[in-house]
Amino acid sequence: MKVLILAAGYATRLYPLTLTQPKPLLGVAGKPMVDYVLDNLATIPAIDRVILVTNAKFAGHFQRWADEYRASKAKLDFTIVNDGSTDDSNKLGAIGDLNLVLERENVDDDLIVVAGDNLFSESLAGFGEFCRQNQQPVLGTFDVGSLEQAKKYGVVAVDQAGAIQSFVEKPAQPASTLIGIALYYYPRAVLPLVKQYLAEGNNPDQPGRLIQWLYPRMPVLTWAVPGIWYDIGSKETLEEANRIFARRDAK
Repeated sequence: MKVLILAAGYATRLYPLTLTQPKPLLGVAGKPMVDYVLDNLATIPAIDRVILVTNAKFAGHFQRWADEYRASKAKLDFTIVNDGSTDDSNKLGAIGDLNLVLERENVDDDLIVVAGDNLFSESLAGFGEFCRQNQQPVLGTFDVGSLEQAKKYGVVAVDQAGAIQSFVEKPAQPASTLIGIALYYYPRAVLPLVKQYLAEGNNPDQPGRLIQWLYPRMPVLTWAVPGIWYDIGSKETLEEANRIFARRDAK
């Protein structure tokens, strides 16, 4: 099983913090936020390679991070992929980056795709086991507990088996507080559909759009992320996450 970390964005809403440092390498409670992603994924025994896709501006930053992470933590096989973009005007988009990695790295294996600016507080070993057992596409979900908060995300409705019945991006009137987050599992048999999605002229940005396109075509299961989860999109969210995770780590 492979992991792809999406980290090619420019995080302009966090300027000036992200002018010289990529968002996933900003510190939260004393460590880069991408460490929370990988620390909790590294508990999945089947993972044998981590690919991180970034841009020309920050490829060197992530290579240094990967070297340090491998030396001090999990001895995973890291590959840093530079998508060649230099700013928002020529970026490939998250699904474009996914397709680039599949082709350039000849990925032919089950794949976990995750955004590098997710903050997870708990192990994702259960996610790995759930994916291994079911061998169908899986979307990570989280209950934000507030309809107002849900307006910012893709709101998910599921059936009794946990399969997606609807997925509405940033609805004005959310039907629930259950959202899809940037944590996905694609069995190797599904990967060729990424190329089809793009060939049909669909939006190459926002990774959730691929799930929106996919679930009417085949069952897409959901898995509830445990513990605390943050999507760091603003300075206010970053400050809040710093407080929450520092308090948690101090216990």
